Amino acid sequence: MYVDKRLDGVQAVQTLSRLNRKIPGKDDPFVLDFVNPPDDIYRAFKPYYDATSLQETSDITKLEALKHELDQAQVYHWSEVEAFAKIFYRAPDKQKVADHAAMQKQLQPAVDRFKAIEDEEKRREFREKLNGYVRVYAFMSQIVPYVDPEMEMLYSYGRFLVPHLPIERDPAIKLTDEVGLQYYRLERVSSGIINLNEGETVGIRSPTDVGTGKAKDEKAPLSEIINVLNDRFGTEFNEEDRLFFEQIKERAAKNEQIIKTARANPQFEKFSLGIRKLIEEMMIQRMGENDKIVTRYMDDQEFQDSAFPILAKEILNSIKKSESAPLI
Repeated sequence: MYVDKRLDGVQAVQTLSRLNRKIPGKDDPFVLDFVNPPDDIYRAFKPYYDATSLQETSDITKLEALKHELDQAQVYHWSEVEAFAKIFYRAPDKQKVADHAAMQKQLQPAVDRFKAIEDEEKRREFREKLNGYVRVYAFMSQIVPYVDPEMEMLYSYGRFLVPHLPIERDPAIKLTDEVGLQYYRLERVSSGIINLNEGETVGIRSPTDVGTGKAKDEKAPLSEIINVLNDRFGTEFNEEDRLFFEQIKERAAKNEQIIKTARANPQFEKFSLGIRKLIEEMMIQRMGENDKIVTRYMDDQEFQDSAFPILAKEILNSIKKSESAPLI
């Protein structure tokens, strides 16, 4: 098996466990992984090795509270959920070819209302809560028999609605048809067997909460900027180079003109357009501290387009955190 993308947690277990399927005459499995360190794969598999235990119990009442929050958001109307359910739960002998289109008709008003929400944070919060409700209900319904038909209807409706709700993504790297492979570096990092017998037993977590929480081990973008540039451009920047970007960020976050730009343009797209030239000037002023990065940044447009959005996002976040009053 060849692995060329990041695998985390249960995703790693599900993907690599396909190799465990036995059949007479099958060769021993071999994995060539271009991305994931052995320690990360070990941590992913360890909770499921030998025995699997739950570390926390799920709170059923949180699901009911979450349904109430979703209802209050007024993205969907309950009449639409009921109309959808009436079609979805129709007896097999009464189903029609047009049923799918009829269900989509009941989903579309909620999609339109969702897109009309101007606050990006509110859109993200609703989508994550609805997705959390669907996941937790699917898990809990296998254990606890629910008697509330409304919770079941919202589960079915939400399962079909979530894929239609657009996700906002940070424009860290933009790939176009003009991007071509120029350099490729191949290096064997490690080779061997990951021994799951080593280390203490690790439990797994069942769903205990839903909402807008993010992974606790999420890395700061500036910690990733060097990896992004090295992977894409074949450079060998290090921690010292990362600190240079950190210094640029700290200086920019205290610059009065950049602060005024953030206050006038709290949305990232407009803010980044307003500070691009200022960042270039700061880079040139500090060229003596890191000539190799500044020269590459000023001479290579693709390099700049990869580094600048990550840096600008961190500058805006830093200004927002330091402001005593919310940006308007």
